[in-house]
Amino acid sequence: MALQALQSSGVTFRRILSHFPEELSLAFAYGSGVYRQAGPNSDQKNAMLDFVFTVDDPVAWHSKNLKKNWNHYSFLKVLGPKIITSIQNNYGAGVYYNSLIMCDGRLIKYGVISTSILIEDLLNWNNLYIAGRLQKPVKIVTMNEDITLRSALDRNLKSAVTAAFLMLPESFSEEDLFIEIAGLSYSGDFRMLVGEDKTKVLNIVKPNIAHFRELYGSILQENPQVVYKSQQGRLEIDKSPEGQFTQLMTLPKSLQQQINHIMDPPGKNRDVEETLFQVAHDPDCGDVVRLGLSAIVRPSSIRQSTKGIFTAVFRCVNIPQFILWMDTWFVPAWNYSSFCQVCTRG
Repeated sequence: MALQALQSSGVTFRRILSHFPEELSLAFAYGSGVYRQAGPNSDQKNAMLDFVFTVDDPVAWHSKNLKKNWNHYSFLKVLGPKIITSIQNNYGAGVYYNSLIMCDGRLIKYGVISTSILIEDLLNWNNLYIAGRLQKPVKIVTMNEDITLRSALDRNLKSAVTAAFLMLPESFSEEDLFIEIAGLSYSGDFRMLVGEDKTKVLNIVKPNIAHFRELYGSILQENPQVVYKSQQGRLEIDKSPEGQFTQLMTLPKSLQQQINHIMDPPGKNRDVEETLFQVAHDPDCGDVVRLGLSAIVRPSSIRQSTKGIFTAVFRCVNIPQFILWMDTWFVPAWNYSSFCQVCTRG
């Protein structure tokens, strides 16, 4: 399984994990604090460590975590674990983040997501939020023997390859492929318009080609629709309408539905397969897939960032912490001075 290549026995991560309730089906670390990135996030030593904890019973997990780490939560902690879980599951992208936490000498941010919601996102790309994180190299700190979860993790990687193929030409490099894959979960993300470095995807991929190759190498070798020349770092794929139709039919359900919504004229009510057949013959097939991705990512990124104001910001005790949180999520650096002036007025 491709994901096995990412498993980490890092003492740092395990020490941090020891501060939390143990009932985790999956825990992974990601981002610039784990894998080196080029550009402004290249300082790995001082970078925030980002974690995601997957739990079978979020109410029980939050209940234990509130007893253990009460100060990690915003004012929402007074509402109790049931309300926190309701906010986690029903708003944004199904994940509840606690940010700017000092833990074992490192600044961390951690998100909590239910196992069932993560599996749905991995298989269907309902939000492509945590599923998108898992399409890039991450450090698996712990994972149980849940066969359904492991299968969904593998399916997510294969879907990422398929979606990327549809947006690439007939011949391309490994780097081209990995850039497309890393960019899937940023398609339509409003933070890329108002705050994130526009070269973020390149900065993620370029220093980590070997890690992407480790993650996707076996999938590419086994895929019957690609000629993978690993020694040259080149790939060739079938761009015939028949080949593209086969790929479109294996895309996650939410992406297929978004493509159908984009291409189906009002009043026609064609079924998804008919629409995908049309798209397979369209010279702009890749652009249609990209629009479908944007239609998934944009609303979930907006809702999740809005939710973050309540789950993270209101536990900050001073303006510098607030600014750091905003930088983590979406406020552009060029707006800091005017933002500070507004925040510090009478």
